[in-house]
Amino acid sequence: MAPLSRDSNGSIGARDNTAALYGRSAALLSDSLDNLGDAFTYGLSLYVVSRGARAKARVALFKGVLIFLGACVVAGQIVHRLYVPETPLFEVMGVFSLLGLVANGACLFLLWRHRHEDVNMSSVWECSRNDIAANLSVFIAAGAVWLTGSGWPDLAVAAALVALLLRSAWRVIAAARQELRAAV
Repeated sequence: MAPLSRDSNGSIGARDNTAALYGRSAALLSDSLDNLGDAFTYGLSLYVVSRGARAKARVALFKGVLIFLGACVVAGQIVHRLYVPETPLFEVMGVFSLLGLVANGACLFLLWRHRHEDVNMSSVWECSRNDIAANLSVFIAAGAVWLTGSGWPDLAVAAALVALLLRSAWRVIAAARQELRAAV
Protein backbone atom coordinates (compact mmCIF):
# COMPACT_ATOMS: atom_id res chain seq x y z
CA MET A 1 0.00 0.00 0.00
CA ALA A 2 1.36 3.43 -0.92
CA PRO A 3 2.26 5.84 1.87
CA LEU A 4 -0.23 8.61 2.55
CA SER A 5 1.05 11.95 1.29
CA ARG A 6 -0.23 15.42 0.48
CA ASP A 7 -2.03 15.55 -2.88
CA SER A 8 -0.15 17.07 -5.82
CA ASN A 9 -2.38 20.07 -6.48
CA GLY A 10 -3.23 20.91 -2.85
CA SER A 11 -6.52 22.50 -3.89
CA ILE A 12 -9.30 22.98 -1.40
CA GLY A 13 -12.82 23.34 -2.81
CA ALA A 14 -15.16 26.08 -1.66
CA ARG A 15 -17.57 23.44 -0.36
CA ASP A 16 -14.97 22.21 2.14
CA ASN A 17 -15.66 25.03 4.59
CA THR A 18 -15.30 23.15 7.85
CA ALA A 19 -12.02 22.68 9.64
CA ALA A 20 -12.10 18.88 9.37
CA LEU A 21 -12.70 18.90 5.65
CA TYR A 22 -10.31 21.79 5.10
CA GLY A 23 -7.64 20.03 7.12
CA ARG A 24 -8.36 16.68 5.38
CA SER A 25 -8.31 14.90 8.72
CA ALA A 26 -10.41 11.82 9.42
CA ALA A 27 -9.63 12.09 13.14
CA LEU A 28 -10.75 15.73 13.27
CA LEU A 29 -13.85 14.79 11.24
CA SER A 30 -14.69 12.19 13.87
CA ASP A 31 -14.26 14.75 16.62
CA SER A 32 -16.26 17.44 14.82
CA LEU A 33 -19.16 15.13 13.91
CA ASP A 34 -19.33 13.99 17.51
CA ASN A 35 -19.35 17.61 18.70
CA LEU A 36 -22.08 18.54 16.21
CA GLY A 37 -24.23 15.65 17.40
CA ASP A 38 -23.57 16.62 21.01
CA ALA A 39 -24.60 20.23 20.45
CA PHE A 40 -27.87 19.09 18.91
CA THR A 41 -28.62 16.51 21.58
CA TYR A 42 -27.60 18.78 24.49
CA GLY A 43 -30.49 21.02 23.47
CA LEU A 44 -32.80 18.02 23.56
CA SER A 45 -31.33 16.98 26.91
CA LEU A 46 -32.14 20.38 28.38
CA TYR A 47 -35.66 20.09 27.00
CA VAL A 48 -36.32 16.74 28.72
CA VAL A 49 -34.48 17.45 31.99
CA SER A 50 -37.78 18.01 33.81
CA ARG A 51 -39.76 15.41 31.84
CA GLY A 52 -40.43 11.78 32.66
CA ALA A 53 -38.18 8.76 32.34
CA ARG A 54 -39.68 7.74 29.01
CA ALA A 55 -38.88 11.10 27.35
CA LYS A 56 -35.35 11.04 28.76
CA ALA A 57 -34.82 7.50 27.52
CA ARG A 58 -36.03 8.44 24.02
CA VAL A 59 -33.58 11.33 23.85
CA ALA A 60 -30.78 9.07 25.09
CA LEU A 61 -31.72 6.51 22.42
CA PHE A 62 -31.61 9.25 19.78
CA LYS A 63 -28.14 10.28 21.06
CA GLY A 64 -26.94 6.69 20.79
CA VAL A 65 -28.15 6.47 17.20
CA LEU A 66 -26.42 9.77 16.33
CA ILE A 67 -23.18 8.52 17.87
CA PHE A 68 -23.47 5.33 15.82
CA LEU A 69 -24.13 7.26 12.59
CA GLY A 70 -21.12 9.51 13.27
CA ALA A 71 -18.93 6.43 13.71
CA CYS A 72 -20.19 5.07 10.38
CA VAL A 73 -19.40 8.33 8.56
CA VAL A 74 -15.86 8.38 9.97
CA ALA A 75 -15.35 4.72 9.06
CA GLY A 76 -16.37 5.64 5.52
CA GLN A 77 -13.88 8.52 5.55
CA ILE A 78 -11.12 6.15 6.67
CA VAL A 79 -11.89 3.77 3.79
CA HIS A 80 -11.94 6.74 1.40
CA ARG A 81 -8.52 7.90 2.67
CA LEU A 82 -7.11 4.44 2.05
CA TYR A 83 -8.04 4.81 -1.64
CA VAL A 84 -7.43 8.57 -1.93
CA PRO A 85 -4.48 9.20 0.39
CA GLU A 86 -3.68 12.69 1.65
CA THR A 87 -1.63 14.05 4.50
CA PRO A 88 -3.89 16.14 6.71
CA LEU A 89 -2.96 19.66 7.75
CA PHE A 90 -1.50 19.14 11.22
CA GLU A 91 -1.84 22.84 12.04
CA VAL A 92 -5.62 22.73 11.58
CA MET A 93 -5.85 19.49 13.53
CA GLY A 94 -3.84 20.89 16.44
CA VAL A 95 -5.60 24.25 16.73
CA PHE A 96 -9.13 22.89 16.51
CA SER A 97 -8.44 19.97 18.84
CA LEU A 98 -7.14 22.41 21.49
CA LEU A 99 -10.15 24.70 21.06
CA GLY A 100 -12.43 21.70 21.43
CA LEU A 101 -10.51 20.55 24.50
CA VAL A 102 -11.12 23.87 26.25
CA ALA A 103 -14.83 23.89 25.41
CA ASN A 104 -15.36 20.23 26.28
CA GLY A 105 -13.36 20.55 29.48
CA ALA A 106 -15.72 23.31 30.62
CA CYS A 107 -18.73 21.13 29.79
CA LEU A 108 -17.28 18.14 31.62
CA PHE A 109 -16.63 20.30 34.68
CA LEU A 110 -20.23 21.55 34.69
CA LEU A 111 -21.66 18.05 34.20
CA TRP A 112 -19.50 16.27 36.80
CA ARG A 113 -21.99 16.32 39.67
CA HIS A 114 -24.95 15.36 37.43
CA ARG A 115 -23.39 12.33 35.73
CA HIS A 116 -25.34 9.73 37.75
CA GLU A 117 -28.74 11.49 37.99
CA ASP A 118 -30.56 9.61 35.21
CA VAL A 119 -30.06 7.99 31.80
CA ASN A 120 -30.22 11.37 30.08
CA MET A 121 -27.50 13.00 32.19
CA SER A 122 -25.43 9.83 32.12
CA SER A 123 -25.48 9.83 28.32
CA VAL A 124 -24.55 13.54 28.22
CA TRP A 125 -21.68 12.81 30.61
CA GLU A 126 -20.48 9.92 28.43
CA CYS A 127 -20.54 12.14 25.34
CA SER A 128 -18.49 14.83 27.09
CA ARG A 129 -15.96 12.33 28.39
CA ASN A 130 -15.58 10.93 24.88
CA ASP A 131 -15.02 14.45 23.58
CA ILE A 132 -12.07 15.01 25.92
CA ALA A 133 -10.49 11.73 24.80
CA ALA A 134 -11.13 12.62 21.15
CA ASN A 135 -9.64 16.12 21.50
CA LEU A 136 -6.49 14.78 23.16
CA SER A 137 -6.05 12.00 20.62
CA VAL A 138 -6.54 14.35 17.65
CA PHE A 139 -3.91 16.68 19.15
CA ILE A 140 -1.49 13.76 19.52
CA ALA A 141 -2.28 12.66 15.95
CA ALA A 142 -1.54 16.19 14.73
CA GLY A 143 1.90 15.98 16.33
CA ALA A 144 2.50 12.55 14.83
CA VAL A 145 1.43 13.78 11.36
CA TRP A 146 3.87 16.67 11.74
CA LEU A 147 6.69 14.36 12.86
CA THR A 148 6.17 11.69 10.21
CA GLY A 149 4.83 13.75 7.29
CA SER A 150 2.32 10.94 6.84
CA GLY A 151 -1.45 10.56 7.11
CA TRP A 152 -1.22 7.22 8.90
CA PRO A 153 -1.34 8.66 12.45
CA ASP A 154 -4.55 10.48 11.51
CA LEU A 155 -6.14 7.27 10.24
CA ALA A 156 -4.98 5.29 13.27
CA VAL A 157 -6.52 7.81 15.66
CA ALA A 158 -9.67 8.01 13.55
CA ALA A 159 -10.00 4.20 13.72
CA ALA A 160 -9.56 4.30 17.51
CA LEU A 161 -12.20 7.03 17.74
CA VAL A 162 -14.58 4.94 15.63
CA ALA A 163 -14.12 2.11 18.13
CA LEU A 164 -14.73 4.50 21.03
CA LEU A 165 -17.84 5.92 19.36
CA LEU A 166 -19.22 2.46 18.60
CA ARG A 167 -18.67 1.39 22.21
CA SER A 168 -20.31 4.57 23.47
CA ALA A 169 -23.25 4.19 21.07
CA TRP A 170 -23.78 0.61 22.24
CA ARG A 171 -23.75 1.64 25.92
CA VAL A 172 -26.09 4.61 25.43
CA ILE A 173 -28.52 2.63 23.27
CA ALA A 174 -28.53 -0.32 25.69
CA ALA A 175 -29.17 1.93 28.71
CA ALA A 176 -31.90 3.84 26.86
CA ARG A 177 -33.63 0.62 25.77
CA GLN A 178 -33.50 -0.67 29.32
CA GLU A 179 -35.05 2.57 30.59
CA LEU A 180 -37.76 2.41 27.92
CA ARG A 181 -38.64 -1.15 28.94
CA ALA A 182 -38.77 -0.13 32.59
CA ALA A 183 -41.00 2.87 31.79
CA VAL A 184 -43.64 0.72 30.08
